[in-house]
Amino acid sequence: MPTVTLAGALIGRASEIATLVRLVTEAAGGRGGAVLIEGEPGIGKSALVRAALAEVADLGCQVFWGAGDELGQALPLLPLLEGLRVREPSTNPRRNTIVRLLRGELTADRGTDVSAALAEQLLALIAEQCAAQPTILVIDDLQWADQASVALWGRLARSVRQVPLLLIGMIRPVPQRDDLLALRRAVGDAARLQLSGLTEAAVAELIAALAGGRPDDKLLRLADGAAGNPLYVTELVAALARSSSVTITDAGAAELTSGPAPSSLSAAIADRLGFVSGAVRDVLRAAALLGVDLAVPDLAIVLGRGVADLIQAVDEARAAGVLAETGNSLGFRHPMIRAALYDEIPVPVRAAWHRDAGRALAEAGAPVDRVARQLLGAVGGSGVTTEPMDEWILSWLARTAELLVGQAPQVAAELLRQAVAGSPVGSFQHDGLEGRLADALYRVGDVAEAEQVANHALVHAVEPDVLVDLHWTLAQCSMRAGRSAESLATLNRALASPGISARHRARLLVLAARTHSNLGEVEKAGRVGATALAAASEAGDNWAIGWALHVLTIVTAVQGQMTDALPLFDRALTVTQADPALTDLRLLLQINKAITLGCLDQYEEAIGAARQARQLADQVGTVIRLAQAHSALGQLLFDSGRWDDAMAEVQVLHEDLKEPTAACCDLGVAAVICFHRGDLTAARRHLAAAVPHAKRIGNRVVGPLALAQSLDCEHAGALPEALAVLTAGFTDNTEELEEIEDLLGDAVRLAMAVDELGTAKALAGHAVALAAESEIPHRQANALYCRGLLDHDPTGLLAAAERYGDASRPLLRAKALEAAAGDFVRADERDRARTAFTSALDIYSSLGAATDVAGLQSRFRAYGIRRGPHAKHRQARSGWDSLTPTETKIAALVQGGLSNPEIAARLFLSRRTVATHVSHILKKLDVHSRTDIAREAALRTIASK
Repeated sequence: MPTVTLAGALIGRASEIATLVRLVTEAAGGRGGAVLIEGEPGIGKSALVRAALAEVADLGCQVFWGAGDELGQALPLLPLLEGLRVREPSTNPRRNTIVRLLRGELTADRGTDVSAALAEQLLALIAEQCAAQPTILVIDDLQWADQASVALWGRLARSVRQVPLLLIGMIRPVPQRDDLLALRRAVGDAARLQLSGLTEAAVAELIAALAGGRPDDKLLRLADGAAGNPLYVTELVAALARSSSVTITDAGAAELTSGPAPSSLSAAIADRLGFVSGAVRDVLRAAALLGVDLAVPDLAIVLGRGVADLIQAVDEARAAGVLAETGNSLGFRHPMIRAALYDEIPVPVRAAWHRDAGRALAEAGAPVDRVARQLLGAVGGSGVTTEPMDEWILSWLARTAELLVGQAPQVAAELLRQAVAGSPVGSFQHDGLEGRLADALYRVGDVAEAEQVANHALVHAVEPDVLVDLHWTLAQCSMRAGRSAESLATLNRALASPGISARHRARLLVLAARTHSNLGEVEKAGRVGATALAAASEAGDNWAIGWALHVLTIVTAVQGQMTDALPLFDRALTVTQADPALTDLRLLLQINKAITLGCLDQYEEAIGAARQARQLADQVGTVIRLAQAHSALGQLLFDSGRWDDAMAEVQVLHEDLKEPTAACCDLGVAAVICFHRGDLTAARRHLAAAVPHAKRIGNRVVGPLALAQSLDCEHAGALPEALAVLTAGFTDNTEELEEIEDLLGDAVRLAMAVDELGTAKALAGHAVALAAESEIPHRQANALYCRGLLDHDPTGLLAAAERYGDASRPLLRAKALEAAAGDFVRADERDRARTAFTSALDIYSSLGAATDVAGLQSRFRAYGIRRGPHAKHRQARSGWDSLTPTETKIAALVQGGLSNPEIAARLFLSRRTVATHVSHILKKLDVHSRTDIAREAALRTIASK
């Protein structure tokens, strides 16, 4: 019988292949998408995707393929980790960071959610891959994927339109898990391909391709039982061929002769396996222990044989259609084949074999998740028992529990429950395992049981390190439950424990200082933080030193001593730079330092610090830190008047990949720029996109977003409503006034416009209070501006403009100049009014603030004041002249044939920022490809000669 070909297996799927080919083509052109392919086992989901990808292999997309695994459902993110091939040797810093997280080398903080950190790193890795080359990410068997993988797939699906990424998921109709149902709803019907059984004509064509002849009526009637399932038809015809039950006539017909036929798909698969020799069947059973996809070295380890010794068996299994190559590894041709082999092993034998496989893999140095996968099969399914656990498993858990809890807490909890129940109470091994169990339960969100286990362990635990760990877990449980005071009491009891090491004491003090800070007890947080720093320095614990300094930077800044916070930042950055495990803290410190420098109006240093943070986050940071770095840089660039670069930064990542506060801030910045530039449609689109993120933070006031919402009302002529948006921020956030102080000037301006003098005076009082004894230029400028508006004092407004200039805040400077010009007109000082008017107009023009330019000219035209002869012309909004200096440089480098990564290295930008700039260039030039950009740049060069 002819070999079953891919083309033969895909008869009747032309329209579905066309859909996938279109989506791949769009992704190759820069427009991403997502599709969820659904159907019963054997319906041809995987074959469909492989065929479609084969048709468009010349489009230059890179393909990553992962799959859920029934044996690995409890292991977080396994399909993505395997699909993205992160364990393969690489020089890529991001991939190495992920590997180090998996090895436990970057989890110095016991509170670290390693699964969440891995998810953020994987998102960043996928973004990097897309920035370098159009990417296709396939996840098969999503019904067996863990919840973290499903959630990550959903996050990617919501943001694919922004990147050249095609996301393909394959899923069976069952099980009907809540997260899978939510995923189906999220992608929508338009992005779902439902594969049903083949038509009768397609089944006949498939049988003809498989059997080598046109099927007769008897063969077709027999095939009716397959209900159009291609795998069933394929296995049925193969079984008939093996039993010589099909004959090809001279006329080219395939006739069914006598002989038994499998009554079900399972029976057909069993028939295939029945033709495999006994020795090969043993190899296949061992392979079934490892999952649908398996590494050949792991199979050799489990069998205790060399890889070369397996070649003959693997070749026979491949020839029999049981195994197939999947990239650099092997896999069962279909999960149902693996299931048939796995289920035929008696349960007690299977459990013992899993245990031996786990031990063999561990002794060979396999990652803990692969070992745990086997041990779950050894102890899972029997419920918690008090029978003694295998001594080797207990020893392995004692050595690896900390890493396993961090990486796969659900798996750890299941294994540790068995271990705690099966080890002697009061033994060091039991106490340590019980402490790890409490930690695992806390991490999976079962706070009540975690507290119960920890309190039970405290009764008999005596080892100081175990006691500290138990108190730490109880403190974390109390904080998660909103009982911070109780958490502090727990920490104090731990600090009073006899025999506590200096290192543990320092770490507990750090946690106490962070708790006081979270409670708003600033002075207490400062005192405890200083004590923690002293203890950490004495113990030489970089983790505790770094976090203690972090707390002290927050305390110092909140107390208004931002200048004093800078040396604390520098010291903390020096400490964290020496320890790779503190990379995330280092990023947080670098971002906060940039923000602090911005608050001090030291913009060049601030932007430099933010770019350093962005560069580090781009290499090894999580998506959350990367988004924070881009957001901080975007805000700094906006404040200092570099709006085109600011737009590029805040639009690099899709808002669904950001924390809600960062998303609100970035969308607010983009909307404010668009309002000032007269693009009301885009501005309101940004505001609409911010709504769900604002709801997630309880509609807490975020400065840029509140300003954008106020501008929206102002453009609609609703000045009282515009004022209300801003005053709500000051009413509800008096304790966080410094965070929204930039809203004060606009709030006073609007209050004066609607004759709310009392409100204007109160707001001006806030500005004056913030400026008291402050040397920060923008605070002094805010006070002068608000008082100048209130008193109609043009001289004071000019002084405000000067201080805004010192602060490098051009937009606020222009507003102060505009207000001064108005008051000079009222005082009939036309020359001074014209000077202030012209200066304001120049600044608005340089910002591209078309709305402000038009409003200013319209307002003063009635007084006979117009643009002077030396004023700048309005910036073009399309064509080559509309490109910013950065975009012009990038266009020239595109003309030179440089890729995005090469341009990023040349200009010290991130690859994603370069990609955003390229997108803006395409839009402004109204072209569709890099080739078009190169052509336009070349024409520009020729024209200039």
